[in-house]
Amino acid sequence: METSSTNAIVESLTRAIATHRLQPGTKLAEQKLADHFGVSRTLVRQALFQLAQNRLVTLEPARGAFVSTPSEEEARQVFAVRRMLEAEMTRAFVQGSTPTKIRALRDHVRREQAAVEGTDATSRTELLGDFHVRMAELMGNEVLAQLLGDLISRCALITLMYQSASAAAHSHEEHGAIVDALAAGDEEGAVQLMQAHLLHVETSLAFDHKRPLNDLSVALSPLLQP
Repeated sequence: METSSTNAIVESLTRAIATHRLQPGTKLAEQKLADHFGVSRTLVRQALFQLAQNRLVTLEPARGAFVSTPSEEEARQVFAVRRMLEAEMTRAFVQGSTPTKIRALRDHVRREQAAVEGTDATSRTELLGDFHVRMAELMGNEVLAQLLGDLISRCALITLMYQSASAAAHSHEEHGAIVDALAAGDEEGAVQLMQAHLLHVETSLAFDHKRPLNDLSVALSPLLQP
């Protein structure tokens, strides 16, 4: 029971960070989290420790826990890792591609389009990030899917801090082009499109730009569930 409660807190806070409801630098007060989830501060502390291991939370002695604020150097390193990792993932996907997998990706892209055309920013952000995880899931590689999920959560912090303008529509279009190349069995083309897509996201970042900090109570109430 304690493990499942801790995991639920970790998953909820990760989702809040990945969908930009919790912004970099937000203080994560243990008592407020304990009250919200209806658990002890000990379980909250365990969840925050797990998030700190994933670099989503920073634990500061005598000050508490805060949503991490990645530096420019860290941001560039995260995107470099993603380009290396996802290039090989794309090659492997083409080699093991099936019509069923392609249909699943096209369905995801259609959902992205609906979200981009709508007004739900949280859904849009989540779906755009999930495209990459979905590729790993369709390959049957749960380790890769989990690793990508962690990296994409870190990227959500980075884009929240440094992205100068919304690039959601552009990212959606690039996802569609990647799927077309995958469907055609064009391994090199798909790899080039994936790397270019990630590079476009990185080059859209303005490292002299800072977003205002959010309040924990604002972020918890509309999104996180006990």
